[in-house]
Amino acid sequence: AIGIIASLTGVTCVILCGKGKLSNYIFGAVNVVLYAVVAWNAKYYGDVMLNLLYYLPANIIGWFVWKKYLDSETGEVIKKRMTIRQDIVVTVICIAGIIGYSWILKALGGNLPLIDSMSTVLSVVAQILMIKRFTEQWIVWIIVDAVSVVMWIAAYFNGTESIAVLLMWIIFLLNAIIMYVKWYRDSAETMRYEAEPMGA
Repeated sequence: AIGIIASLTGVTCVILCGKGKLSNYIFGAVNVVLYAVVAWNAKYYGDVMLNLLYYLPANIIGWFVWKKYLDSETGEVIKKRMTIRQDIVVTVICIAGIIGYSWILKALGGNLPLIDSMSTVLSVVAQILMIKRFTEQWIVWIIVDAVSVVMWIAAYFNGTESIAVLLMWIIFLLNAIIMYVKWYRDSAETMRYEAEPMGA
């Protein structure tokens, strides 16, 4: 039952996020708490820590940041793009983080430490890019969602979780692909192909 509710709130959150709606953070906060319980049962400790120690406060921060950058006409958040330099910096941080965190998860005895680490580290980065309103968040989310689909297929066949969570991640993946296209078009229109600094 928790897996189903977590899945429904998660799907609602990502759809609203893709549309640039502020309300995505409300559903996101509920989702991360429930999903942490599901991940704990599957022994994906990286996901548990990610949700309780990062996603929950990030949803609160994201609410206040997005609230300052809403388009008065559409009610959607104003979107932007990263520079090539920012792309390179983010990529290096991701690689270093994945390697380092996988060692920690392996020491904790978690399942699939490298894949769990990849999911966790990239999720942290994607969430930051989301709060900063960068279109490139969706590229990272696509990778996260694809990795998570693999993780939960393994969990499903190990009998540790229902099919609902797996379906949630498949929907997340499809949504991320569609929303990348939408945000790319929107950012081209609103930013006129000019990327803003990371601190903007």
